[in-house]
Amino acid sequence: MNKAIFLDRDGTINEDPGYLGDPEQVILLPTVGEALSILKNKYNFLLIVVSNQSGVARGLITEDDVKKVNSKLNELLSKYNVRIDEFYYCTAHPEFSSADECVCRKPSPKMILDASEKFNIDLSKSYLIGDNISDIESAANAACKSILVKSGYGVETINMLQKQNKFPSFVAENLMDAVNFVIKDISGEKIGA
Repeated sequence: MNKAIFLDRDGTINEDPGYLGDPEQVILLPTVGEALSILKNKYNFLLIVVSNQSGVARGLITEDDVKKVNSKLNELLSKYNVRIDEFYYCTAHPEFSSADECVCRKPSPKMILDASEKFNIDLSKSYLIGDNISDIESAANAACKSILVKSGYGVETINMLQKQNKFPSFVAENLMDAVNFVIKDISGEKIGA
């Protein structure tokens, strides 16, 4: 079986200007290219984006815009000899979409489970890295470990999770810090040691 790093997109991999639809506005966050290259090329993780893209349901961006932004991300990551293996995204939002259309929306684990089935992924050996409460809940719902990054909405999310008595497996300053946690965790090293 394979192991995967599931990644939120906006605020985790790239800067989040809000409803990102223009590929020319895609800016990788610091250390992201290096961090993903380590996960993919040194530790053989599949890299799979799982992203809520409600801007489509809201009429602010199109699904084609989402695909162009995803393509631009891989173009930027290619400079680090790495690419995202697959992009999963949910374009629905409860205010604009039916309940059936929202079934894929995080915190639902559907995107993770769909990827797991397609790529034969062992979720117990996989991680979800994101900056939002829905990422941490989605990971819990899929029974994989979660890492909250402080980029994007991460700092606000920590406070919300604490109030709800929900905790990620690890809180990271950025994606490289998250990668260091993964490396220690898979090697059995005690975190904080």
